[in-house]
Amino acid sequence: MKATCWTGRNSVEVLDVPDPRMLNARDAVVRVTSTAICGSDLHLVDGYIPTMKKGDILGHEFMGEVVEVGPEVRNLRPGDRVVVPFPIACGGCFACEDGLYSLCENSNPNAGMAEKLMGHSPAGVFGYSHMLGGFAGGQAEYARVPFADVGPIKIEDDLPDEKVLFLSDILPTGYMGAEMCDIKPGDTVAVWGAGPVGQFAVAGAHLMGAERVICVDRFPYRLRYAERAGAEVLDYEQVDVLDALRDMTGGRGPDACIDAVGLEAHHPTPAMYAYDRAKQATRMETERPYALREAIMACRNGGVVAVVGVYGGLVDKFPMGAIMNRSLTLRAGQCHVQRYMRPLLERIRAGDIDPSFVVSHRLPLSEAPRGYELFKNKLDDCNKVVLTP
Repeated sequence: MKATCWTGRNSVEVLDVPDPRMLNARDAVVRVTSTAICGSDLHLVDGYIPTMKKGDILGHEFMGEVVEVGPEVRNLRPGDRVVVPFPIACGGCFACEDGLYSLCENSNPNAGMAEKLMGHSPAGVFGYSHMLGGFAGGQAEYARVPFADVGPIKIEDDLPDEKVLFLSDILPTGYMGAEMCDIKPGDTVAVWGAGPVGQFAVAGAHLMGAERVICVDRFPYRLRYAERAGAEVLDYEQVDVLDALRDMTGGRGPDACIDAVGLEAHHPTPAMYAYDRAKQATRMETERPYALREAIMACRNGGVVAVVGVYGGLVDKFPMGAIMNRSLTLRAGQCHVQRYMRPLLERIRAGDIDPSFVVSHRLPLSEAPRGYELFKNKLDDCNKVVLTP
């Protein structure tokens, strides 16, 4: 089959690879009908997530048709149309029983690698390094899905792929970012990052009753997407964000702040940007946490900072004093996607949200390298790429 493979730093190719095969009784094989390039994939391509190997199949946002199931998968059968969540979860461990699916204790066969960096291991993830399991991803014609009796959700109506595909990751991720903010009616929420996750965080905050949502980015086309999702917008290259947010909130600051950027943030001050770029390039730190630092400094006293942007290791100059002395609550996590898929599917069916608004480019799988180039370099106003095998 054809699959999008990591072939080295800043190198992606579509290669012929062996078809997936069933390995245990709870597996399924899915024929992929739609898959997407995620901002998190760019961290792999840029070389900031360790333990990638040449030939690894990328992609953790995919859906398709079940073609084979193991004997212990009784809730799916061949022909079912499914969306597959990016965290792989067993459904029966301590974490899964508590709804913390991205922390599954049984799905990462390489847990020891993750424990060295993080203390404990999170769940296995499709197409996201050997540290997180070495599982083949979904930017391919077919994909093996472990624990298929727990993860995939059946789509039993005629909703098009683009309306449900993002249940696999970015829609629940943005929504969870908003949920972690404990939003009350009348609250003001600020979101750093106007990419697709930030756009869904904006939409989620409004669905939860926020009165105002303010989104921070520097690309005009991404800010326009955020405006369509209901945000007021700030271009951080044109204004001092901290001053602007104080002015917009009567000097108090937002009630909650969401970091939807993660480890490759940009900073308008050349000296600050060069500092973290140099430390990141020499692996003296693994992140460029400008958005996170700014979100912490901007949040009102006693407020909440929620982090759904991906981080991989260690940050420098982290403002812990602001968190402690100002009674801030910091919440973070890879999304527990399985928890949100059914409720958000019902929201889509009810017309509360149409996630397809984020899609800007549709390409065949054979043009995946071009999709990565467009998305990474923000060419042609590229907001979200959907690939069709």
